[in-house]
Amino acid sequence: MKRSPLISPDLLERIVDASDDGIVVAEQEGDETILIYVNQGFERLTGYSADEILYQDCRFLQNDDRDQEGLVTIRKALAEGRPCRTILRNYRKDGTLFWNELSITPVHDEDDNLTYYIGVQKDVTERVEAQQELERVKAEHGLD
Repeated sequence: MKRSPLISPDLLERIVDASDDGIVVAEQEGDETILIYVNQGFERLTGYSADEILYQDCRFLQNDDRDQEGLVTIRKALAEGRPCRTILRNYRKDGTLFWNELSITPVHDEDDNLTYYIGVQKDVTERVEAQQELERVKAEHGLD
């Protein structure tokens, strides 16, 4: 059942750009997940403009930090065409680390073919660092 749009494409873009979270649309091309849209929240979060990174694989955000459990989670979900949520170490354009809670959702067309992925990125650096500090203090004092 096809639904008619209730809001204009212009309003939808303004709504998505108003989000503090990074929102991206990507399509799968072989082993690469190519960015075809990023919102202004993504640009603010990462320091990259859309013009700099569109039509590239999303991996550039990990820099050389590719040995992450979260990347295994993402690869498995992409291979199975299912949604996932994980936390990754990502790097801004200026090289600074941020902890990214990434939620990926597959989008299917009317024939149920997987066509795109929607990614929502949330900076959870403060939360992760607070948890790490708590764990450090517990270990320092022999608490479990």
